[in-house]
Amino acid sequence: MATFPAITPVYGASKVSRPTNRVVKFGDGYEQVIRFGLNQNPKVWNLTWQNITESNADTIETFLDARADDGDAFDWTPPDGATSYKWRCDEWDKTITYNNRATITATFRQVYEP
Repeated sequence: MATFPAITPVYGASKVSRPTNRVVKFGDGYEQVIRFGLNQNPKVWNLTWQNITESNADTIETFLDARADDGDAFDWTPPDGATSYKWRCDEWDKTITYNNRATITATFRQVYEP
């Protein structure tokens, strides 16, 4: 399992929780919530590496390209935690802001694998 490079994103990263509950609504206004699956609350992180060197941007982009090619998840520790989890990145964007400087935005989606 590959580990994401130790390049820290800028502050302002956002985390989205996406619980996998099923809701059954009854005609009288009542509803019942059913927990669905083993891992009910995966996270999604929206990250930005702003004005990093072109070398660091290439490192991130090469890593994400390799994961897109092999289809593997990768290990990464979120900014608000101390534990590494498994993630996939389905989409990222690179902008060249200045000479030898770039900005990368990416969305990391938590996955559960053995």
